Amino acid sequence: MKLVFATHNKNKLHEVKALLPDNIALLGLDDIGCDEDIPETSDTIEGNAIQKADYIKEKYGYDCFADDTGLEVDALDGAPGVYSARYAGEAKNTDDNIEKLLRELRSKENRNARFKTVIALHLNGERVLFDGIVKGRITEERSGKGGFGYDPIFLPEGYEKTFGELPLEVKNRISHRARAVNQLIDYLKEMK
Repeated sequence: MKLVFATHNKNKLHEVKALLPDNIALLGLDDIGCDEDIPETSDTIEGNAIQKADYIKEKYGYDCFADDTGLEVDALDGAPGVYSARYAGEAKNTDDNIEKLLRELRSKENRNARFKTVIALHLNGERVLFDGIVKGRITEERSGKGGFGYDPIFLPEGYEKTFGELPLEVKNRISHRARAVNQLIDYLKEMK
């Protein structure tokens, strides 16, 4: 089976490829000649995932899936949430996003947070949604060079290392994206 993952993010593509069974050939947007930025104008994580999947299905005709992820911090009333990638501005600079978040949490005791991923799948004329959540807390400083995005400051529940410190194989077992992708995989197995 051939599926397009509607992303230009090589790190995300690599993480998801590592989770999928061998019988699924995963293509990224670069593989199908899509070099434009797909609009993400919804005010929800679910809405953005649907918007991206609809765009690829309608414009390119491929069976596909798209995801959107947000980091939701309790002390910030769920922010940055749907705006996680551009929290510090439209440049989508990871370092700036992390610095802004750490600055805003400096005086907060409650550092509880969760990552949420929603996947929208277009397959055989149907759209199905999957979601994954991992709870944790925001550390006071960066730790680790692995992962991407907010990983160096997110400490998942039950672990003493951030996503930035954990090996990819551990992160791929427990992360929000892994949980959503595992639901996607289970669904695809049932489709056989």
